[in-house]
Amino acid sequence: MWEGGGGWQGWPFAPSLLAPAKPGNSMLRSLYNWIIRLAGGPFALPALIVLSFVEATFPCPPPETLMAPMVLARRDRAFLYAGVAAVCSVLGGCVGYLVGMAAAPLALHLLALTHHTNAFLAFQAAFQKVGVWVILIKGVTPVPFMVVTLASGMTHLNFAAFVAAAAVTRGGRFFLGAALLQHPAAQAFIEKYLNWLAIAGVVAIVALLFIAFRLG
Repeated sequence: MWEGGGGWQGWPFAPSLLAPAKPGNSMLRSLYNWIIRLAGGPFALPALIVLSFVEATFPCPPPETLMAPMVLARRDRAFLYAGVAAVCSVLGGCVGYLVGMAAAPLALHLLALTHHTNAFLAFQAAFQKVGVWVILIKGVTPVPFMVVTLASGMTHLNFAAFVAAAAVTRGGRFFLGAALLQHPAAQAFIEKYLNWLAIAGVVAIVALLFIAFRLG
């Protein structure tokens, strides 16, 4: 208990536990360090391969959610990771294209289950106006890549044009991200403003989900 001139004897906690946590000891920073360690581990690259491939046909987090910490953990492999993500994403996109072309009812069912029916209709309308350029346009919007791949197959977009456009948009996106994260100042910036970046990330995720559901 508190005694005379001031003491915390008898209390189950000490004043140091009541003080604001230091940045290095915060739960968020511990989580960040844990993610970086995992991203530098032996299973990170296989996981990136699977995620990049599957995300092109099924609802999954974008490959950048895994690629970003991998680049921060191994900056010397930044463009290797970007290349792997791009190739696997395009290959997965080819599967999505074939599903859309050969099994349109299944593709429509997947889009309906993920609340992307309206996004498909918007893709169709844009395709009628600009043709293959729709992939380049949709590739830089919050629309999930699975919508682009399935819709491209259902609208019978020229396959070679689809592959070329997908390679440009996905490759450009991943290599640009890798180049930014590879910069020596990137990790220092992230670690310095980790709390603010986490808040911004949550706000961005909520905003993207809102936009996706509005489009879907």
